[in-house]
Amino acid sequence: QVQLVESGGGLVQPGGSLRLSCAGSGVTFSSYAMNWYRQTPGKEHDLVATIASAQVGGSTNYADSVKGRFTISRDDAKNTVYLQMNNLKPEDTAVYYCSAVWRWNPSRYYWGQGTQVTVSL
Repeated sequence: QVQLVESGGGLVQPGGSLRLSCAGSGVTFSSYAMNWYRQTPGKEHDLVATIASAQVGGSTNYADSVKGRFTISRDDAKNTVYLQMNNLKPEDTAVYYCSAVWRWNPSRYYWGQGTQVTVSL
């Protein structure tokens, strides 16, 4: 059974930092591209950051709104992907989800349950 479990969310003041983690089980983690999405009420999931499988170079990409503030990384030995979020802004408030997409077939993907991030005074 495949499971992705996010952690690390919480309440933080503007300008603060958080590090989200997503731990996977039941998959060969290194064969998956990993993504972080976020969702606010009434809106679609927005892609925040992606990191390719290390087997194909592990390149990263970011939404324009988070470039220079967020960093995605992965530790395949620990089956974990991270999202370091710095200089947080109120508009970063959302539920953050990780997803895993199999590099050989993008229709094979999995989602975590999400973790709430709230940026407020």
